[in-house]
Amino acid sequence: MNLFLDAFWRALAYCLRPRVMLLSLLPLVLMVALAWGLGYYFWDNTLEWVRGALEASTLVNTVSNWLQSVGLGSLKLALAPLIVIFAVTPILVLLSLLTVALLMTPVLTRLVAARRFPQLERKHGGSFVRSLLWSLGSTGLAVIALLVSLPLWFIPPLVLVLPPLIWGWLTYRVMGFDALAEHASIEERREIFHRHRGWLLGIGIFCGYLGAAPSVLWASGALFAAAFVVLVPVAIWLYTLIFALSSLWFAHYSLAALQALRAETATAAPQTTEPFASDTTIDVQALPWAHEPSANDNTLR
Repeated sequence: MNLFLDAFWRALAYCLRPRVMLLSLLPLVLMVALAWGLGYYFWDNTLEWVRGALEASTLVNTVSNWLQSVGLGSLKLALAPLIVIFAVTPILVLLSLLTVALLMTPVLTRLVAARRFPQLERKHGGSFVRSLLWSLGSTGLAVIALLVSLPLWFIPPLVLVLPPLIWGWLTYRVMGFDALAEHASIEERREIFHRHRGWLLGIGIFCGYLGAAPSVLWASGALFAAAFVVLVPVAIWLYTLIFALSSLWFAHYSLAALQALRAETATAAPQTTEPFASDTTIDVQALPWAHEPSANDNTLR
């Protein structure tokens, strides 16, 4: 628990550093360009398709007529943009996570290692290709879990549990791997994942709940079209900054756990060599000298 909280406060303090704030702008530029590009080419067509699907739904028409009867007919206009925005949000989260993991996590991990663990040996247990494949594989599993659990989101308690749990698992897999990729060996990474899986998953789930906060800005952008241009980049930057916080949190926690593991291994290593030294005994008295006559020689004489 002490390591969990210590890593959190350190990560929070590191997020306020100018270097980290500037690094968070790089994924923001990429994500804004991608978001506006997709919106420019696909927003109108997607919006028309969603509106057509809503108008063809008997249930939606019934609800719409009821809203008009109570004077809330204007809410129907915001329904289609809200559906499109909430459908795009998971994709945005995935792209933000992958972007931060590939661009920012190695830099932030080196920053933490240089300031706190300069003597920690780098064993390079994970290459860039291995990290990329690990991230893509974990993302694919998370997408499958989201699609399978999507019907359960309509149950009020589960909608507050399942998405953050899936995002937390994905964050734990991606950020935990990248935090140890440069310094830990494969065996050390597996041992840390085995010992600290619960705490690492807790970090991911906590960051998953934090990642739900920018969705409020997305919804506000749909309701207040005049501020949409400002709210969308702010939401994307918040996503990036939250994942940068999680990356720093995983770096502080994982590298501290790695240092403790190596100290434990170094302490136990001399104890394993002592039995070998004590058991290795040579009985020199049993070896006859070359000039001494043996019993057989006396018999022959």
